[in-house]
Amino acid sequence: MRFPDPETALDEPDGLLAAGGALNVPWLTEAYGRGIFPWFNSDEDYILWWSPARRATLAPGKMKVSRSLKKKIRQANFEVRVDCNFDAVVAACAEPRKGQDSTWITDAMRSGYNQMHTAGLAHSVEIYLHGDLCGGLYGVSLGRAFFGESMFSRVADASKIALHALQTQLKRWDFILIDCQIQNPHLASLGVTEINRSNFLEILQRNSMIETRQGRWQFD
Repeated sequence: MRFPDPETALDEPDGLLAAGGALNVPWLTEAYGRGIFPWFNSDEDYILWWSPARRATLAPGKMKVSRSLKKKIRQANFEVRVDCNFDAVVAACAEPRKGQDSTWITDAMRSGYNQMHTAGLAHSVEIYLHGDLCGGLYGVSLGRAFFGESMFSRVADASKIALHALQTQLKRWDFILIDCQIQNPHLASLGVTEINRSNFLEILQRNSMIETRQGRWQFD
């Protein structure tokens, strides 16, 4: 596979770079390594690949944690697990949000990321309350960069607790960034900031020389 130069992505719609291809380990690994991610509406559509002009990123250890969230984390009612039920996290993220009747996490998407998980390149952070999965997130890890894909909560703040656990561990592992793709007010409130595409791609170029922490993860 061969993607166009991400700097040639369209201005409108912002970041659209290519259409077609496949959602498998070679295609997804190549895409994320070059700052490109897939997003489209249904399995009947072409796969669309994106590299927006500005990228939302979080430096590990720099998440803004509110007083109430700190209290919930200290209470230790929530259990954090990693890579124990990846497909369940993806399935939960694929459930339509309130006010929506569809999801962008198609069956093909779900299959592709499960293949990445089997290859040791995609990971889930899972939050359990009284033994039940109540929140979490998943994404792709290459070198020392984590490319977040989606998160969900079934109880208040569960996804924030998952992100806090992730960014805390990634700081211990000397990861350089968490890619959050597109900025929004919720992400901004958690400390996510924007950088331009050129800077993002420069970081990924340096990151490409770093060996990937492949296989099932375990947090300290």
